[in-house]
Amino acid sequence: MVWNEKERSMERTYVMLKPDAVKRGLIGEIIARIEAKGYRVTGAKMMQLDPVILREHYAHVKDQSFYPGMEEYMTSGPVMAMIVEGGNVVQGVRILTGATKFEDAKPGTIRGDYAMTTTQNLIHSADTLENAETEIKRFLGNKHIFKDEEGNY
Repeated sequence: MVWNEKERSMERTYVMLKPDAVKRGLIGEIIARIEAKGYRVTGAKMMQLDPVILREHYAHVKDQSFYPGMEEYMTSGPVMAMIVEGGNVVQGVRILTGATKFEDAKPGTIRGDYAMTTTQNLIHSADTLENAETEIKRFLGNKHIFKDEEGNY
């Protein structure tokens, strides 16, 4: 069977490599896995998160007892914010990422192979197209997307 990119639904998603991925030197390995799957990184920015943006991003859990520890972890070092594009990329990157709880993440997934705890689980990826667009706008805006005048990478 010949793979035809035009037959796949082209999407873009938001991916964030968390402080433990950066500290452990896994940025290249994780990006290599994403690219090996056939996706392209079309925007990226290394940044230090602050509590204000984290409370917005994690608004759905900011009142939970675990949130203060998560905020401390997410502000403990830089993250790599990325836009990733490709066919069915939201679902595909979620599969590559693996389950949130590291003990549930299957071998062969990023978390299954590298995560050491559920809190420090290396990577975030948007769960829907709508959330991807919201997160891209929140963390990257439009100035970190790279394509030439014809829309090519």
